[in-house]
Amino acid sequence: MEKALLIIIALSGLSAVSSHAERQYHFVSEAKTMPEAQRYCREKHTDLATVDSMEVVELLNKMAGQYKQLTWIGLYEERDTWKWSMSDPSFYGPGDTEFRLWGTGEPNNRHDEKCTSFHFSRKWGDKDCNTPLRVVCFDVTGPSATFVLIHISMRWTEAQSYCREHHTDLASVRNRAENQQLFELLPGGDYYWIGLYRDSWKWSDGSFFFFKYWAKNKSNLRASKVCVAAAFDNSGKWEDLDCGVKKPFICYKQDVPASVHVIKVRVEKPNNVDLNYPAFLDAMLVEVKKNLRAQGLDDNFQLAWRKQPDGQVFQKEEEKKTDEL
Repeated sequence: MEKALLIIIALSGLSAVSSHAERQYHFVSEAKTMPEAQRYCREKHTDLATVDSMEVVELLNKMAGQYKQLTWIGLYEERDTWKWSMSDPSFYGPGDTEFRLWGTGEPNNRHDEKCTSFHFSRKWGDKDCNTPLRVVCFDVTGPSATFVLIHISMRWTEAQSYCREHHTDLASVRNRAENQQLFELLPGGDYYWIGLYRDSWKWSDGSFFFFKYWAKNKSNLRASKVCVAAAFDNSGKWEDLDCGVKKPFICYKQDVPASVHVIKVRVEKPNNVDLNYPAFLDAMLVEVKKNLRAQGLDDNFQLAWRKQPDGQVFQKEEEKKTDEL
């Protein structure tokens, strides 16, 4: 039996993504790196600014006034965070989810290159998800999978929907043997979508990333982690910056009180499943939220795992501790 702590933050009457009406924004002119700015905002206020609507954009532009420089907000990207469309942890053995066979110079990790193609050379590359390519689906039966080639060009998200409707999912490639098996099925000279992708943009406060306000001349840095600043000489539009550059920044303070509840979760570990695998943890949060809604709880709450000092969420529970709730 393994245990973990789940944090439930109930926002009194608010949606999970707050509008600017429930926040106070604070412009800090002292230049700091993005990690330094994040620490400052968390100590003095709530967090670095989350910009989730044009209302917030307009508010920050007014607040900036005549200040026309790049200013840190809370958005950042961890670009080497690839995961499979097929997220069921029971399908993967040790090391299967981390298998990669990138081609030379891949992945590029550019803004729009977030989906993975399989090339007839046996190697993988990252591409713009809107590129029309043929598709590799698969049918999963227990630990086994059968690749299915779809000779219709479509975008990655369309391919994912198609595969989930007609098969199991977009194909996962777990090892070199499966990579070779797929290569032997492909006709030469073409690219096919497989199920590896990255959804790596994150707000510092954990808010869901959906609103975008990019400048057209965004720099497409190739660093493994990239931070974002608002350019107030360009209507507050967003640009990439090295996280170590020192810039002024914007914090926000959440004025509406929130109640925080911590509950203990016990799970009997299935065979060959890493309970600390990110896809498994994300899937569990989705299921917990569904169950809480089914019990009548509205959407005014957020869920998060509390990490242990070693960085893990689940830890093996000692049998002798029978008096814990």
